[in-house]
Amino acid sequence: MKIDLSQNKKEIKKPSLSFDLEDKLPSLKRFTNKQKEDFYREFSTLIKSGVDYNQALKILAGQQKSTFLKSIYEQINEAIVKGTPLHQAIKDHKFFTPYEYYSIKIGEDTRRLPEIFDQLQKFFARKIKMKRQVVSVLAYPIFVLFITFGVLYFMLNFVVPMFSSIFKQFGKELPSITQFVLRLSENFNMILLVFISVIAAFVFGHKILKSNDKYRQITSALMMKIPFFGPLLSKIYLARFCQSFSLLLAAKTPLITALDLTEKMISFYPLKTALTKAKYDVLKGETLSSSLAKHSFFTPKIISLTVIGEQINELDKMYDNLANQYNDDIDHSTKLVGTILEPVMILLIGAIVGFIMVAMYSPIFNLSKILER
Repeated sequence: MKIDLSQNKKEIKKPSLSFDLEDKLPSLKRFTNKQKEDFYREFSTLIKSGVDYNQALKILAGQQKSTFLKSIYEQINEAIVKGTPLHQAIKDHKFFTPYEYYSIKIGEDTRRLPEIFDQLQKFFARKIKMKRQVVSVLAYPIFVLFITFGVLYFMLNFVVPMFSSIFKQFGKELPSITQFVLRLSENFNMILLVFISVIAAFVFGHKILKSNDKYRQITSALMMKIPFFGPLLSKIYLARFCQSFSLLLAAKTPLITALDLTEKMISFYPLKTALTKAKYDVLKGETLSSSLAKHSFFTPKIISLTVIGEQINELDKMYDNLANQYNDDIDHSTKLVGTILEPVMILLIGAIVGFIMVAMYSPIFNLSKILER
């Protein structure tokens, strides 16, 4: 019996030197906020134009250069073709949050899916803007700190030892500030090793304990006590809470469901626990305003506007206004932080360099006095 290998030969693919970076690096396989913003905006546009889910997902998949994103859209489309609801098809992927697929479920149930997509697109657009603001504030200080560390490393490992060999020829007692810098230079590598070890231990410990409630409570309390940055952090999470709550209420989501979904998407421990307790209080029959008023994390502004929103039955508009106000406050605060940190970091570098140079040149300036002893 003869075996025809011609067909098999056609199926054999030669190794290619090109490769997909996302396939080689699984850590890069993530659905970013920007990609989600584009996804919901384009999906909403297609649905509003009369395109069904199947065709819309095919169009979106065909536009993607990333094989990872393309595979996600194709898998969602396959599930929809088999009769799976859109929210369930999205829920089966770990790259989507409960906030997203529960919002989509509400949109399907109320036949307001395009509006839900528009709201999700706005949510991720604001989230991206907020992240960029925080990055813009922290980028400069972090860069300057690296420069400061590099200058310190260079001076203590190269400049100070040169002075040390000169000072040994004096044979006299050196000023205390000079002795301190010389000891620091001699033990700098050991200090650096200990510092790196402590940082590594902290990062490793954080990964292990980040899901522990007690650890999250302690770390969040410490973060809240940092001057200026603590209040800024509170504003960031309050803005996220108001924004998410407003979007859900605007979609006619029941109050309890809206609280539950918002609580699931919030990771900051003080706000998360406050929302959990407020949800149970509302279930017991209390008003939302009285439930939130029991927790100091919520500002008087939020409480008072919640009372008004309950009275006129326009909570969604009230929380949308609150989200805009907090976002404006965050914009102002981040700009202020950037304005203040820039000269502070310059002064820090100058102080470190100046301290070392004074310590090194002080014995030389007083050389005549040292030699007289």
